Amino acid sequence: MILDIKQYPSPTLRKRAQEIVAVDEEIKKLGQDMTETMIAKKGVGLAANQVGILKRIIVVQMENGPEVFIDPVIIKRQGTIIMDTEGCLSVPDLWLEIKRVAEIEVRALNLDGESVKIKAKGFVARIFQHEIDHLNGVLIIDRVGFWQGLKARRQLKKHGIR
Repeated sequence: MILDIKQYPSPTLRKRAQEIVAVDEEIKKLGQDMTETMIAKKGVGLAANQVGILKRIIVVQMENGPEVFIDPVIIKRQGTIIMDTEGCLSVPDLWLEIKRVAEIEVRALNLDGESVKIKAKGFVARIFQHEIDHLNGVLIIDRVGFWQGLKARRQLKKHGIR
C-alpha cells in the first residue's frame, strides 16, 4: 500500500522516533508499505517519520535493491567528509549541499528480527545518514550553514511553506 508522505513543516518530522520492541506482522507490513512508497515516489530512502509513524524503521536503496532496517544505529564513522547535494521527499523541490562522512557502519535488525551489520560507502552511506537523521527529527535544512539556510527558508517561503 502506498502511504502518504508528510511534508515539512509537519510536526511528525521533528519528533524522535521510538525504538521497536518486537518485529511483528505489523512492523513487517509497515516495512513493505514503506518500500512500495519509496519506489512509487522515486526516492532512495524513507524513514517512518515521513509517513507519520514514529517508529525507528527505514528503507534504503542498496546496490541490490531496497532493504528495510529496524532500529538502525551508526556505530562507526570514518573517511573524509564529503559535501554533496541532497533532496528530501518531505521537503520537495529543495536541494541543499550537505556534509556527510564517506563511510559508516550500521547495526540494525532486518525484517526477520535478525541483527545485521552493514558497511556502507559513498551514496549508500549518505542515504543511511539522511534517513537516521529523520528518525531523530533532523531535516536537511538543519544541516546547512547560515547562508544556505537563509536561501532554503526563502525558497520554502516562496512555495508557501514557513
